[in-house]
Amino acid sequence: MFSVYTVCFFGHRVIDDFRSAEIAVERIIADVVNKHEFVEFLVGREGDFDQIVSSSVIRYKKNHNAGNCSLTWVMPYIKADYIRNQKSYDSYYDSVEICEQSAQAHPKAAIQIRNRAMIDRSDLCVFYVVKKSGGAYQSFKYAEKNGARVINLPQTE
Repeated sequence: MFSVYTVCFFGHRVIDDFRSAEIAVERIIADVVNKHEFVEFLVGREGDFDQIVSSSVIRYKKNHNAGNCSLTWVMPYIKADYIRNQKSYDSYYDSVEICEQSAQAHPKAAIQIRNRAMIDRSDLCVFYVVKKSGGAYQSFKYAEKNGARVINLPQTE
């Protein structure tokens, strides 16, 4: 039976130690792809950490000819930038989806609703949280409270 292992990523909008975060993400990607039949990586597109993850997954797939993983951008609601640049985004990501739970919510609440939905569907939640504030921290606390398998990269360096 074909099994899919799902990994979601969350981190602060601004990452001070970009290279250190990138190295840690690359290690996680290689580890899970080598251990599982197929890995689905879920990302938002809200800041530095999401860009680190997206570019690291794409680079890994290219450098290792890895056909056993995919990168999905999960939007909290349809974004005007996506509509204007759909062809470009659709070619960058393996898939783009809109989170049903957050699509009808107020925009200020939608990102946190989307994050919780991503956590709930994931086997592993990878964080880059160094501050005890903000959306990434709130998502981290939600994942811990709900018994998700959690890795916080700054704590593993």
